[in-house]
Amino acid sequence: MVNRLAESLSPYLRQHADNPVDWHEWGEEAFAEARRRDVPVFLSVGYAACHWCHVMAHESFEDAEVAAALDHGWVSIKVDREERPDIDAVYMLATQALTGQGGWPMTVLVTPDGEPFFAGTYLPRPQLLQLLDAAGTAWQEDRAKLTESASHIATRLREISDPGPGSPVDEETVAASVRTLRGSFDDARGGFGGAPKFPPSMTLEHLLRHHARTGDADALAMAGHTLEAMARGGIHDQLAGGFARYSVDADWVVPHFEKMLYDNALLLRAYTHWYRDTGSPLAGRVAGSTADFLLRDLRTSGAFASALDADTVVDGVGVEGATYVWTPAQLTQVLGEEDGTRAAELLGVTAAGTFEGGASTLQLREDPADPQWWEQVRARLLAARQERPQPARDDKVVTSWNGLAIAALADAGVTLARPELIDAATDAARLVLEQHLVDGRLRRTSLAGRVAAAPGALDDHGNLAEGLLALHRATGAAEWLEHATGILALAIGLFHDADGWHDTPIDGESLITRPRGITDNAEPAGVSAVAAALLTHSALTGDLEHRRLAEEAVAAQGRIIGQDPRFAGWALATAEAMLAGPLQVAIVGEGGDGPLRRVAEAASSPGLVIVSGRPDAPGEPLLADRPLVDGAPAAYVCRGFVCDRPVTDAEALAGQLRDRTVTTPE
Repeated sequence: MVNRLAESLSPYLRQHADNPVDWHEWGEEAFAEARRRDVPVFLSVGYAACHWCHVMAHESFEDAEVAAALDHGWVSIKVDREERPDIDAVYMLATQALTGQGGWPMTVLVTPDGEPFFAGTYLPRPQLLQLLDAAGTAWQEDRAKLTESASHIATRLREISDPGPGSPVDEETVAASVRTLRGSFDDARGGFGGAPKFPPSMTLEHLLRHHARTGDADALAMAGHTLEAMARGGIHDQLAGGFARYSVDADWVVPHFEKMLYDNALLLRAYTHWYRDTGSPLAGRVAGSTADFLLRDLRTSGAFASALDADTVVDGVGVEGATYVWTPAQLTQVLGEEDGTRAAELLGVTAAGTFEGGASTLQLREDPADPQWWEQVRARLLAARQERPQPARDDKVVTSWNGLAIAALADAGVTLARPELIDAATDAARLVLEQHLVDGRLRRTSLAGRVAAAPGALDDHGNLAEGLLALHRATGAAEWLEHATGILALAIGLFHDADGWHDTPIDGESLITRPRGITDNAEPAGVSAVAAALLTHSALTGDLEHRRLAEEAVAAQGRIIGQDPRFAGWALATAEAMLAGPLQVAIVGEGGDGPLRRVAEAASSPGLVIVSGRPDAPGEPLLADRPLVDGAPAAYVCRGFVCDRPVTDAEALAGQLRDRTVTTPE
């Protein structure tokens, strides 16, 4: 049997390289083999940090009987959803349409033409064997009916993948979305709905921006309550910083322990903005520790790795959460009797346990009475935890998620006055641009400096451009604006046509339907990502066509905004910036940490862009024809490049920004 996965640039595929299953990577070769053998295709989609993907791998794909069944009657294809989001999107749409739900691992049975006739998620070994036997028999004995069904499903997928006509998103639309969110808000525990609970990072950004634009105190209260509840729960790593993927309970106590780059980048930005808007010490601490987690645990060769695994291998067996959970006895062993008992009480570690086997996740439901003591205890516990087996890291560099991290670190570096975070964002931007731009086109992923063939999707272009624009704001360097301009030009040329925005390029691989995602789920939809970047770019350059395209992109999500705004958080955050801006501040003659810049950065209007540099600096449209005032540094507050009289005093600038901010309390 040929091992086709051993040299893959996907760590997830490499995890399956030694399976007894005769795996293929996605490609025409695999489907040609299915046609040659006259057998259907078994498609398995997952990702490296996925707990249930590991469970199904150990139960089924490492099992000789399952392997024999697959190799006899199927061509088996393994796909990393993070490397090929287009394939994942198409077949997840099928899974959700056929079952009413989705998730990973995703298990899909398809014809040699790629049309699905069964879809599901995790299947226990007996159920999988039963499915393979029954579906294989149907393929042999009742193929006409099966292929007719598959063809009907494919046709239906093409119909439902069309988002339909857009609708403008205006003041009332946004206000209605906040009222809808209030209806599903969990007043007792924070967040929206019940268990399981995922960090609603993009919705929190929307609510923070809505408060900044309108003064709506309830929007700020919902965001703040949720951010505090998550920060104090077991979903937050109280020792090392960073957040797990989601909580299995409604109280944020017990997570699935994988730690994803995109989650932590989005949450870093939300906590940074909460801190900027309120001065909350908790917000500042969590933003700082989340940034520390990114730099310490996910940084790889300048850019950022994708994830830490949910499972830790202990004695050859993957155990979920083994690195992170504690018993009272383990605390005492590290800290001694007195400090161990005190720490157990502070961190919610009980004899019964909050997790499995009498162990507990660590929670910090209230601030310690003695912060200095807690910092010493935290450091001792973290050092002891580092001696335990550690979860594996997925070192794959994803363009889109690095874009999110670049934006978050640039924002946090400015707000927290930590220039090393801006330096890290700069390093990541340089690496992605140097390695992932190949022959003028953006690629999706790389591993250890080797770039995979998969082309960049719409979200890669949108999120990278957003990160570059945030880095431009943080550094004042025109090169980042120039790079963002180029990335957005690629996005428009490759992903936009008369029908709107698509997730795959016009010359990309032809799947059974061309995906057009419009929901902000775990990360921004491609159309949301590009809308945000286009809007910011328009404010910086005065490019009205980019603003029009941004408005069109947000309007494309009008239906989901009206139906369930929880799944349109980034679109709504962008809409808040549209309604508030463009509000521009051009600062000339002052360094990046001067009093005018500090006042401008403290402003929270979601439509605000800030540029500083010397008058008429090349490549900076906002600095053109903006002279010093009597030889002194000056700030120009503008709307759409129409500016107030320049000011040289920080107090006067603060007053102009207050006057220029839209405030319509609700």
